[in-house]
Amino acid sequence: MTATEGEVRRRADRLRAEIRRHDHLYHVESRPEISDGAYDKLFRELRAIEEAFPHLQTPDSPTQRVGADPLSELPVVRHVATMLSLDSSEAAEDARRFDERVRKAVEGPVEYLAEPKLDGSSLELVYVDGVLDRAVTRGNGREGEGVTENARTIPSVPLRLRLAEHPATLDPSNGGPSASADALPTPSLLAVRGEVLMYLSSFEELNRTRVEAGLEPYANPRNAAAGALRQLDSRITRTRPLEFFAYDILHVEWRDDSRLGGDADAALDTNTGAAFETDEQAAGALQGWGLRLPDRTRKVADIEEAIAYHAEFARDRDDLDYEIDGVVLKLNALAPRDALGSTSHHPRWAFAFKFAPRQEVTRLERITVQVGRTGKLTPLALLRPVEVGGVTVSRASLHNREELERRDVRAGDLVRIQRAGDVIPQVVERVEEPGRTRGEPFRMPEECPRCGASVVEEGPFVVCSNRLGCPAQLERGIEHFVSRGGLDIEGLGSETVALLVGEGLVRQPADLFDLTPADLLELEGFAETRSRKLVEAIQRAKKTELARFIYGLGIPEVGATVARVLAAEFRDLAILREAAPERLEEVEGIGPIMSEKITRFFNDDARAASVDAILSKGFELIPPPEQESRALDGRSFVFTGRLDSITRSEAKRRVESLGGRVVSSVSTATGYLVRGGKPGSKAKKAEELGVPVLDEQAFLRLLEE
Repeated sequence: MTATEGEVRRRADRLRAEIRRHDHLYHVESRPEISDGAYDKLFRELRAIEEAFPHLQTPDSPTQRVGADPLSELPVVRHVATMLSLDSSEAAEDARRFDERVRKAVEGPVEYLAEPKLDGSSLELVYVDGVLDRAVTRGNGREGEGVTENARTIPSVPLRLRLAEHPATLDPSNGGPSASADALPTPSLLAVRGEVLMYLSSFEELNRTRVEAGLEPYANPRNAAAGALRQLDSRITRTRPLEFFAYDILHVEWRDDSRLGGDADAALDTNTGAAFETDEQAAGALQGWGLRLPDRTRKVADIEEAIAYHAEFARDRDDLDYEIDGVVLKLNALAPRDALGSTSHHPRWAFAFKFAPRQEVTRLERITVQVGRTGKLTPLALLRPVEVGGVTVSRASLHNREELERRDVRAGDLVRIQRAGDVIPQVVERVEEPGRTRGEPFRMPEECPRCGASVVEEGPFVVCSNRLGCPAQLERGIEHFVSRGGLDIEGLGSETVALLVGEGLVRQPADLFDLTPADLLELEGFAETRSRKLVEAIQRAKKTELARFIYGLGIPEVGATVARVLAAEFRDLAILREAAPERLEEVEGIGPIMSEKITRFFNDDARAASVDAILSKGFELIPPPEQESRALDGRSFVFTGRLDSITRSEAKRRVESLGGRVVSSVSTATGYLVRGGKPGSKAKKAEELGVPVLDEQAFLRLLEE
């Protein structure tokens, strides 16, 4: 008897649900219930149904982990919420100072959610109505590369969220949240931050197979994971043993509050704290939705327990099957986080308590000097290659003149090196060798090794006085100007820049925009097509975002984030160039040191002439989208209850476009409480504190006015 299509559909749905359950048991909870053969039988049956009835295949089907056709390039995708870095230190006293700052801002006991700081590649997963919609690398924190098809191939990335429980608390085994009678519904939108990594055992096996195949082994698990995640061909990613661990809810929205019960605020607010009171509950929900947390994630009662947690992981570090470089402490209570806020770089309610770097001993062969973008002469130690934490190190910075003298390392010395933050190689100290005759002390040159100009001392640094007349400074400056965060000119890498400067075609950054294909044809490696494409790319870059241009100028202390802040605040380069230090210090995130450096940069005659020359080439600098007005500047809004004629996300966007802020909790500083249908406890608190209350229509009239 032939099955009807309805019966086939129901069978496919049951198979998908059963395979997802076994995937979760195997890849997340590490407790499989069936054999590989039994699992393969279920998978083959589902694949056969979907091949016979292609219209029954769903985007979240387990069969969709196989990988898709190669992409020509990875798209740039904006994050749902900014992915900030973390303030960090290896010192316990710095962790205690962080705790002191938190306790001053928070009433009552302060608890932290503690987790290992995984050393992998950061990734944002976005789920729409419970189904994986996109995956985005961290990039610059505001936007990254879309790697959705690659993420689909990672077994521990759920293609569909499971039904979680609420209120959720952590199960110490990380197998799921504790049991609860109330179910937390699937969010309409969920943005999750986590880390993609390779287990060390998997990495070693991957390298073994590469060596046997005659290929170069990967340097370390982190680079291997990051490279696999950014493959253009997801079928290659599928062959890499990647794992995903979730550790943060960046953003969450709910479609229908009727499923939650209780306080309607919990259903409608569009931030983590809206549905959860603590980070522990949010982490428990992540587990319940089928995502895996870092091992041994747990709540600690105070900073001393957090320091003990750090020491526990430090002891176990070398026995783990994955790389970590510290632990992360996050304020467990979510409501006070708004009061603590964030800098442009990191949230003030979280702290990365790092481990002491790994160290090895090797021979310092000789010391040389490198000239940087700002003219600083940096002494470099050229080392006999040695592996430190899975990376081969052959050179390390000696920082500056004073640091070199303090360490007193010389050519021929045996030295101890480390990778700061397990990344940047540094010389820690000289290792004593009794009876060995040492070389002569190294002296910083009195002339720039690239241009022969005299050098000057600026504090501990030695600086070339030749500014843009120095080929090294010119090359590094142009590389920064055209880099991905700057003008983003494709085809203009460091080798090409060095060639253009070396051949005399570019003597200042503005000369780039006078190049013709005929000029480039004279250079080695440049044929007609390459020459034409590079010139076209350079000319296209003359229309660019103001923030990119500001970043590309290479102003000391001004990175991509500060450049965006300056562009949004001043909106015109001419106004920014004339801004006094006092005016710059009015901008959030800019203090006296940074304002002084920005002012000094624009007041320097040589720099000013270089900027004028660039602008004379016909640049169009595009400011960021302008706010509708500043009518609500300084006013904060809290929403409670359900809005009928406008979504919560749109209401938030409208408030922010007028200069206002949307916060999650009511306080005496709250400007307005907007009360919708079925308001929650926030309405009562607003009345008690005397906060002005607007109904939906009054709120909309305020926006219109």
